[in-house]
Amino acid sequence: MNNKASGAAPMSTESLYDPSTEQDALYQQYHLRLTGDLILQIQQQPPFILDTCEETDLTFLARLEALPGKASDGDFQFEGQQLLCRIITAYPHLTPLIHRDLLWFFGGDCLHYMPDEEIARYQLLDERRAEAQAAGRAFSYSDERAKILGFH
Repeated sequence: MNNKASGAAPMSTESLYDPSTEQDALYQQYHLRLTGDLILQIQQQPPFILDTCEETDLTFLARLEALPGKASDGDFQFEGQQLLCRIITAYPHLTPLIHRDLLWFFGGDCLHYMPDEEIARYQLLDERRAEAQAAGRAFSYSDERAKILGFH
């Protein structure tokens, strides 16, 4: 069973993918782009735009803004899990801004917010990406994602 789906302890980014390979670097860039988009959207929402924004909210926002810069750190995945789960629990009005791919990408506790059927589709997507990489075949994450998730 995939460690993501089993609820096992958070894994380091090195065990999920190897950003030194072209395919995995593109995979990481895609998710970093989604993370950056999420940050831009959250910066424009309450409580972060309010003059009365509390220190705890500002501290959270600073941690979120720093996340993309930690992509090569060993605790990147776990930090991402914590931050996304915090959005869902502490800022539920912001939950619709979280791209589903980010829940899968960061895994761990984030998977509690995904139905089993959705997890199965993301597992299939990861398996196809790994098979293509092992066979040395080109792989378009966005095209395969669209097919598996029913967007084509």
